[in-house]
Amino acid sequence: MNLSRYFREELVKLEMTTVIEPLEEDMSESKWRQQGKEKVLDELVTLLEGGSRVGNRNKLMLDFVNREKKATTGIGHGIAIPHVRSMQAKEFSIAFARSTVGYDFESLDGEPSHLFFIMAAPPYEDNFYLKVYKSLAEKLQYDSFREELMSIQYEGELIRCLRAME
Repeated sequence: MNLSRYFREELVKLEMTTVIEPLEEDMSESKWRQQGKEKVLDELVTLLEGGSRVGNRNKLMLDFVNREKKATTGIGHGIAIPHVRSMQAKEFSIAFARSTVGYDFESLDGEPSHLFFIMAAPPYEDNFYLKVYKSLAEKLQYDSFREELMSIQYEGELIRCLRAME
């Protein structure tokens, strides 16, 4: 699948800016993790919103938060793929963001997530949405591809990297 056709430079952020405060004494670790995850999701939804394919931003954000409460989308190897089918998605959208430092996204391997692909699709686009997810996951299994994503310096390089993996 040609994933590069779904990306535009305004849907790529090469360094995330979310700041997560240190754990406070009166806060449980799980609540701290949840708040941190929501801050990361907020930055990702803002990026996705730049594609002008979403309806109510707050409702979409709530859909992502509720999706993450069901099961984490931090799949390991420094990757998270938050994804949701939502009435707030006018059409399929995908965006990419990277964090050099990494964020605790409750990844399956317990490691910080550095590479984030966020996807939203209308509820009726099940098959297409799943094909994109599968294609992306197949590409991300390669160490060399993940390393290349960590080293890109310009937004347009993401599209080149994806094309090279076709």
